[in-house]
Amino acid sequence: MVTPVERRAWVAWVREAFQCSMSAACRATGVHRSLITHRSRKAPQTALRARLRELAASRVSYGSPRLYVLLRREAWPVNHKRVDRLYREEGLQLLRRKRPRRRRSAVTRGPRLLAQRPMDVGAMDFVHDTLLDGSLVRVVTLIDTYHRECLALVAQRRFRGEDVARILSLVITARGAPTRITVDNGTEFTSRAVDAWAYWNHVQLDFSRPGKPVDNTFIEAFNGSLRRECLSQHWFASMAEAQQILNGWQDEYNNERPHSSLHDHSPRSPFPGGYFTPNPDRLATLRI
Repeated sequence: MVTPVERRAWVAWVREAFQCSMSAACRATGVHRSLITHRSRKAPQTALRARLRELAASRVSYGSPRLYVLLRREAWPVNHKRVDRLYREEGLQLLRRKRPRRRRSAVTRGPRLLAQRPMDVGAMDFVHDTLLDGSLVRVVTLIDTYHRECLALVAQRRFRGEDVARILSLVITARGAPTRITVDNGTEFTSRAVDAWAYWNHVQLDFSRPGKPVDNTFIEAFNGSLRRECLSQHWFASMAEAQQILNGWQDEYNNERPHSSLHDHSPRSPFPGGYFTPNPDRLATLRI
């Protein structure tokens, strides 16, 4: 029983149960009387609370740290502790599912080959969703692991190797070819079309081990953000609507959404000399 709220509730229970005065209840419980009679003179923070609720309602998957970054961008004179306190008082906490503990591998894992410059290492995968009529939607995702920039976000009913090669060709036309791309062992990535594209464009396909999604952690983390912040928040009536919403989310992700590994900046944040450099200490903690 540490918090003032709990102590006040304790004193109130003693007064009601034993029909005694406030002074007697405070002496019996060891609670100072000033704690009961004190009334806060702090401002109610009505405007800040309202803006915090608005941001949490528009970005339901954002927690207190990212909401704090958005408030600071709007020039609110607050620190992270106040935002976290108001976030809890307003009941905006995210309900997170507890994951079962996994067994640790007895084999020592070596360090990952991290990207050393922009467009050095890419990561690619697929995400599944459904339309209102129940038909399947597949979304191909491609990111630059150095700046976490989303390079491609394309929705179709099905993909062949030729479709993946076409999307990759559009990306390298606009941004240049990466040194290697980390992919899983899906049939689209192991197809002859993608293999031929990689050969002629001098790109190495780095296949992850079967059943080991931790080999492609960057794209798995991106897919989780895409699922929470976009796919789970919308019902797609058509493929065209799905692509339109994905384009809007991709633009927000690259230009506005704060990323913790980029010191709460977005992948395309303008800085002198180019893009923001990722945090090397955070990158060094990633292992496969």
